[in-house]
Amino acid sequence: MSRTISDVMTAAPQALPLDSTLDEAARIMRDEGIGDVLVTYAGRLCGVVTDRDIVVRAVAERRDTSLTPLGDVCTAELTTVHPEDDAEAAVRLMCEHAVRRLPVVDALQRPVGIVSLGDLAVADGGGPGAARPLHEISRAAPNS
Repeated sequence: MSRTISDVMTAAPQALPLDSTLDEAARIMRDEGIGDVLVTYAGRLCGVVTDRDIVVRAVAERRDTSLTPLGDVCTAELTTVHPEDDAEAAVRLMCEHAVRRLPVVDALQRPVGIVSLGDLAVADGGGPGAARPLHEISRAAPNS
C-alpha cells in the first residue's frame, strides 16, 4: 500500500507573512532547528525562504536583515503537493525540480505541512531501493 503525503509530512510548518523580516525568519530557524520558513500572504502560501537564501541573497549582498522583508529574497516559484497525494509523486517532483523539500498545501493554498527529503528517506525504511530517492535528489544540480 502506498503512502500519502499526510503520512510522511511534518504538519504545522513554520510560516511567516511576506512582510516579516529576514531576522524573524532566521530566529525561527535557529529556535526550531529547521532550514526553511514558508512565506504567506493573506494566509496563502506565496514563497519559501531557506537559510541558504538568507546567506546568499541577503547577507552576501550586504542587505540589512533587520529591515529586509522575506518577499525580497524568498523563492516564489514553488512546486507544492497536497496531503492526499502519493509520497512517490513527491520523490519524482523533488528529482525533476532539484529541491529537497516541498510545501504541502490545502485546496485554498494554505500551508498545512512540509515534506522533506529526510521525511521521504525515513518513510522508505531500509528496504531495497530505499537510498534511490536520496541518491537521485542529492546528485541533482541545486535549484538556486
